[in-house]
Amino acid sequence: MKREKHDKAAPASSPDLLWEEVNRLTEAGELRRLSGAFARFVASLGPVAPPVLLAATVLSELEGNGHSCLQVADLAGDPATLLGWSTEQWHALAGSVAPLPKTAKAWAAQFNACEEVWKVGEFDYGEPLVFDGERLYLRRYWRDETLVAESIRARAAQARPVDLDKVREWLDVLFASHRAAEKPDWQKLACAVALRGSVAIITGGPGTGKTYTVARLLALLFAVAPNAAQQRIALAAPTGKAAARLKQSIDKALGELAERVGDKLALKELLERMGAARTLHSLLGARPDTRSFAHHAGNPLDVDVLIVDEASMVHLEMMASLLDALPPGATLILLGDKDQLASVEAGAVLGDLCHDAQAGGYSVETAQYVFEAAGEELPREFLGSAGALAQQTVMLRHSRRFGGPIGQLALAVNAGDAQRAESVLRGGDADVSWIDNARQHQVVELGLTGYQPYLELLQSGPKAGPAGAHEDWVRAVLQRFEAFRILCAVREGEWGVGGLNTAIEGSLESAGLLRRGGEWYPGRPVMVTRNDYGTGVFNGDIGLTLTDPARAGSLRVYFLEGDKVRSVLATRLRSVETAYAMTVHKSQGSEFRHTVLVLPEDRNAMLTRELVYTGITRASSQFTLVSPAGSVLADAVARRTHRTSGLRHLIERDGAGR
Repeated sequence: MKREKHDKAAPASSPDLLWEEVNRLTEAGELRRLSGAFARFVASLGPVAPPVLLAATVLSELEGNGHSCLQVADLAGDPATLLGWSTEQWHALAGSVAPLPKTAKAWAAQFNACEEVWKVGEFDYGEPLVFDGERLYLRRYWRDETLVAESIRARAAQARPVDLDKVREWLDVLFASHRAAEKPDWQKLACAVALRGSVAIITGGPGTGKTYTVARLLALLFAVAPNAAQQRIALAAPTGKAAARLKQSIDKALGELAERVGDKLALKELLERMGAARTLHSLLGARPDTRSFAHHAGNPLDVDVLIVDEASMVHLEMMASLLDALPPGATLILLGDKDQLASVEAGAVLGDLCHDAQAGGYSVETAQYVFEAAGEELPREFLGSAGALAQQTVMLRHSRRFGGPIGQLALAVNAGDAQRAESVLRGGDADVSWIDNARQHQVVELGLTGYQPYLELLQSGPKAGPAGAHEDWVRAVLQRFEAFRILCAVREGEWGVGGLNTAIEGSLESAGLLRRGGEWYPGRPVMVTRNDYGTGVFNGDIGLTLTDPARAGSLRVYFLEGDKVRSVLATRLRSVETAYAMTVHKSQGSEFRHTVLVLPEDRNAMLTRELVYTGITRASSQFTLVSPAGSVLADAVARRTHRTSGLRHLIERDGAGR
């Protein structure tokens, strides 16, 4: 059945003024070329009223800012904040459309009248825009949100039979030497909750024991499964570094647990059978130069349990692909810090899935279950009537790593308390410092001191020794480099990645710590900026350039994954950039002994509470904040990341919990 288009449509007024303003904003660098091009594509399909073309332009621009849709209510108000614009910029664009709808109802009428907008529930002709009555979507983001919501909702509602006596017995064994810092024991409780469904979310800040908990959950699943010997377990994370850290942490935790439980549980067998952690791209079988994967609903993953770490970094499209490829009977465990920065790409999936985890909202049935299965009693303040997904979500609340000033600073920022954050920064503790009213040379000096140890070891070279001595030296150089990092809030300018990398590189050369002979030189740290399946390196991987011991005059880039070292010829890496300084976004999934966070001079929409919190929590022992102006910190702490999404609405349609 083919739609007869435009036979009843009234002629649309001319969008010429809109195109003139779009062109002006594009040439001024205030609007992506893609946004104007998309609106023109919609216009090419047939007569479309200028207000709808304006909305299409804004929607495409919002996608570039991480939003998955456009709320009609925002259009009727002032979407300048969402766009990262001033009110004047928005009024200039909106003023090119007349008459401009003034209310949400009037905007909805425009979308309902447009033939290039599919109204959810009506016959679908494949229109590029989708309207659900409250939100306007690019079609693929509507499809992805719907898939994620339906899959998560179905998994959360899927109860699994649990042998309460057996689970209680094993949890007591697995947590026998564990002393909870608080009651209830959220780690033990999380294991019990995850066991009874096909999805579970375990969230918490650094040091709250997410991987410690999931290692015991794996042991519990292994202990109570009727077919434990055939159980297929997969570990994954968004980046190679995060995947390696996940595997390393779980191996260590399971190894320690195996020594303690002895013959009661064959955990060594579980360790041997569990493969290496993989990136999500690798797990799904990414196909070069396409958005598709080898695994999907028609060719699902061969897994019974899938654990995904650093889930805050998983964007909407990737989560949709993952859930599409996951067998209905498999268990999905998502680990992550809901308060960290969301993915650079559209969506804030983890934040949407567990936005009320702090409150709990557990039903009476859930409280009774965890008491019988884990012997843990939920305090009254965590009881409620939240939906089914909330019953499968546990927030770990006590950090064993961040009890000192770094932890206090992170808590203050996360709470939006700029005054308390500044007090901690100025408190005089050696672990936390603030260089206020700074100049760029002060950041460069920090880089000179921080990177000197790895460059000195590089200059001394590997010692002669048995086979493997060179790899041991490479590992030591990489570990020294990974101990320190400079993180930036922005990419461009004096305080951004580009300006600081150039300045630090020049300073290190002037100090005699490195010698550049061109783009590639021994000691150059690089970050991969694009997935390269031919060489097995992925976007966000960081390596060091060192001489090739097997080929005189040749350079290789070495990558550290856990304790393992691998390398690629430098000439084979085409999409890389120097990485003495990197963005906070790219640092997610990493940890450095000393982290320096550099804020820019000018206030901008990129500076948010989540960005500052993420930068702070990359530091394990020492944190330094550098800011050209003190007011920038207060502004950032006051500004929360907001990403427009319909995911929460779609999931919450399931009603009350168990």
